[in-house]
Amino acid sequence: MKAIFLCLVLFILISCKEKVQPPQVVLLPKIKITEAGKIIPIDSAKIAKIKDSSVIAFYQANQNNTFWLIDSNRKNITALFDNLEQDGLFPKDFDLKKIENSEDNFENLTDPKLIDYDILLTENLSRYVQKVSKGSLNPNKFYSNWDLKENNINFKKLLINFQKKDSFDYALKAVSPNHIVYKRLKIALKIINALPKYDFKNTEIKNKIVLNDTNDAIIEVKKKLLYWKDLKPLDSITPIYDEATEGAVKKFQMRHGLGVDGVIGGGTAGVLNFTKEQRKKQIIANMERWRWFPREFERAYFIINIPDYSLRVVENADTLRIHKVIIGRPSRKTPVLSSKLTHIIFNPTWTVPPTILKKDVIPAAIKNRNYFSSKNITIYDSNNRVVSPWQWSARRARNYRYVQSPGEENSLGLVKFIFPNRFTVYLHDTNTKGFFEKDIRALSSGCIRVQNPFELTEYLLDDSEKWNLEKIFEAISTNITSQVPINKEVYIHIFYWTAWSENGTLQFRDDLYSLDMDLYKKLD
Repeated sequence: MKAIFLCLVLFILISCKEKVQPPQVVLLPKIKITEAGKIIPIDSAKIAKIKDSSVIAFYQANQNNTFWLIDSNRKNITALFDNLEQDGLFPKDFDLKKIENSEDNFENLTDPKLIDYDILLTENLSRYVQKVSKGSLNPNKFYSNWDLKENNINFKKLLINFQKKDSFDYALKAVSPNHIVYKRLKIALKIINALPKYDFKNTEIKNKIVLNDTNDAIIEVKKKLLYWKDLKPLDSITPIYDEATEGAVKKFQMRHGLGVDGVIGGGTAGVLNFTKEQRKKQIIANMERWRWFPREFERAYFIINIPDYSLRVVENADTLRIHKVIIGRPSRKTPVLSSKLTHIIFNPTWTVPPTILKKDVIPAAIKNRNYFSSKNITIYDSNNRVVSPWQWSARRARNYRYVQSPGEENSLGLVKFIFPNRFTVYLHDTNTKGFFEKDIRALSSGCIRVQNPFELTEYLLDDSEKWNLEKIFEAISTNITSQVPINKEVYIHIFYWTAWSENGTLQFRDDLYSLDMDLYKKLD
């Protein structure tokens, strides 16, 4: 029995020894310490939990290592976040408080906390890249009369650019829109941020002020002109409207797209009442708008700025010509779009569109049936038969088709430029050329009337023998409607921007469609 008992005890002891597990070996991450800072591997499971695919790609491109713990890298990115407002962005949209706290305690952060901080920086950089390159909002969700293709931007590529050696500035440049207007907007924001705060009174002008007038309102006008640097510093500010102040007023009027006459009336006074803060918001709204516009522009294109009433012909980044234009009034806005010019129509007919028919033609015809003959308009029924103005029925007015014959009195003038778009708007000549002398030219029903259209025609047809100005006028003189294809690759961009800078001076235009402050509120 003793022998059996000893064997049993020995068996139990051997069994217990077999069940003892060896201690687990914990492999610590291979932290690389360099003179420039730490490089810490990040567990792939942690990276997989990141929600932003661009951030995941960023770390995969860096072999799942931290990137921003290197001193120079961290200095660059924290400086970027310190200056977000230079890009017209809102600090509240970023985790600046967390970044600041991590920076303040950087030397005391554990390695896991350092990894979290590195990821936090990358996530905020990704947010910056997306906002600056594409914008914070989608215009097609807000505007029914905008038709812009969404920019196809490779956010992952833009983010990974920051990993290239000594390329932080290059990567930043690649993020921002490259068009000259956007660059001038950034300069405008820098200029206005450098201006001091001020608390001026509203300028109220009951009667127009002209040269040599004495008026107490002139004192406030001079203060504002001094503030905006249109007027040079004065020894004293008097209520006399002198020549120096008149010159400053003209400069101010020119910078704001006003009639440059040196007269201080209600319009000029109203623009003088804009504050620094209002102008800053306007610039920020315009920067956002330019992030929606195309990232790349063609070799040759027309660019129309609606609030500036201008068309520029651009080729190889040079402006070849500038034309005045007449655009849609606020109640019949000209749409924002990009397209390609396809053909030109000489001696065009004009089929009256529904809006003009409802608001203009029908009311005028009800008052006077001679309206149709006075406008050279032919009425057609649904079977394409001509209807006499005296047989025309106001009750069935929308069932007819109304066509204005070609000629100098035609609403489209003598030439029409076609580009495909869903709004059926186009560029054309006009029979009311005197309107180009007006300062405010928001007068059309949505289409764009252009001054000196025959020079544009010659440029587009680009054939000095077949289509010089003489040949163009010959085609027009026939009074026959004809169509000529545009073989030259020329695009058209109809955009809306109300602020920029030129040679270090701020430029503003009237927000005639009231888009700026509404957009700023959506951003904020």
